[in-house]
Parts: sequence; structure tokens; C-alpha cells
Amino acid sequence: MEGYNSERLGFGKMGYGCKHYRRRCKIRAPCCNEIYSCRHCHNEATSMFRNPLDRHELVRQDVKQVVCSVCDTEQPVLDLLLAYSFSVFLLRLLKFAQTVASKWENISATYANSSMMIQRKSNFIVKIVGSAGSCYSLSLLDNHLCVEDSMRHHCPICYEYLFDSVKDTTVMKCGHTMHWECFQEMMKRDKYCCPICSKSVVDMTRIWKMIDEEIEATVMPDDYRHKKIWILCNDCNDTTEVYFHIIGQKCGHCRSYNTREIAPPVLPQ
Repeated sequence: MEGYNSERLGFGKMGYGCKHYRRRCKIRAPCCNEIYSCRHCHNEATSMFRNPLDRHELVRQDVKQVVCSVCDTEQPVLDLLLAYSFSVFLLRLLKFAQTVASKWENISATYANSSMMIQRKSNFIVKIVGSAGSCYSLSLLDNHLCVEDSMRHHCPICYEYLFDSVKDTTVMKCGHTMHWECFQEMMKRDKYCCPICSKSVVDMTRIWKMIDEEIEATVMPDDYRHKKIWILCNDCNDTTEVYFHIIGQKCGHCRSYNTREIAPPVLPQ
């Protein structure tokens, strides 16, 4: 019986689905009562309508019916799927089951709830991160700052909602997320700070050393040589009083040049 159940659950695995998701169920769109492989397929199809008034997008929370791709059984969305093997895993509390595990090798994530999304990526080992509301690569385990619900925000570059996006995303050192292609474009334009928190997102040690050498070779005029200003470091959030230099101000705590001038602190009376 155990072997039969295993064979039954594996029937048609990875043989159904669309370019967005490999799974064995479809959804009935409540807005137009049509069946689509996923909401992205629906949105792509309806965006091509000639009449702009007919174009619309599917709100995934509105989906009430799912259809098994194997046996064509249609049923209401339930906590547990009763029809014939919609997915490799019965993902709890999910609007529709997703066949995801067999897309990767050495899979470590087997369950996800409705607050989590799994990004598709070849040979990608993932770990469910509840506070981030997503699945992250194991390479990020204990190697990133955790920002709660970091995937439930818009990409700071293109402003597409990341949780609904089918594009690859990346997690920066500061813990914020954005589209990988937007991150690459930002790097091409020599922007090395997070657009959200302004922290450095790559190792800037070599750049800081070059600035040290340039400052050492650039003598300030006498009027500015002894001028001091207060700065806030975007990387460590420390405030420091430093000598002003036209090229840049160095944080006295973490030695970063990712700083900005601030007003002097107000001393208590």
C-alpha cells in the first residue's frame, strides 16, 4: 500500500504546469470564469485583449476553485486537497498547491504556508525563513541581516511588488531585497548603496583604501584644513566628529566613507 501511495503521489510529476510553475493543478479565475495554469498566465492573456476595458488582473486571494490537471476534478480551495494528487506536497493553507521540490536538487524546504513563497531556481538549495516571508538560499543562513517580511515590499528600483514577481530576486547584505536584474543594473551605474537604507551592499574595502590614498595626496586649503564637521555613517549608524575634506569623510568607528554630514549634537543644558 505504501508503494502504491508513493507511485500515486508521483504520477505525472513535473509533467504538468506552465512556464511559471510546474504543478498538477489549475485555477478557475473568478473574474472571468476561465481556467488558467496560474494567475500569471491569466494576467498575460488578459493584458493582450484589444479592448483596454477588458484587461484585468487576477487577485490570487479571490481564487475559490482549483482543477486537477491529472483527473480534471474541480473542487473548492481547501486546507487539504481532496482530489487526485494536485502536488508533491500538500502545502498547508495555500491557495493552490505548487510542485516545487523536484525542481531543485538536495531540496531542504518541503512545506510552506500562505505567508511564504518559493522562488524557482535551478540547483538552488533553499531554507524557509518565516520572518522574511520567503525561502532563502542556505548560503544566506547566518550570513545576512534578517528584515521581517522583506519580500512583501516593492523592488526599490522598478517598484514591482516582489512577493508577486516571477523575476529572480537577491538579498543584499543589509537584508533588503530587490530584483536581481535591477541589482545588476545598479552595479553597472556604480551605485553600491542600498536604495532603502543607504548601507553598502558590496565589499568596499578596496574603494576605501583608494580614497585614503587620494585624500593623503590632496592637501586642503588653509581655510579648511582645521575645519571639523559631524557625520553619520550609513554603514554602522555611528556619529563622529571629523576633519572636513572635499573628497570624503571617514567614519571613525568602521572606517567607511559611506557617510553624510549632520548637524552637531545638542548638548543638555
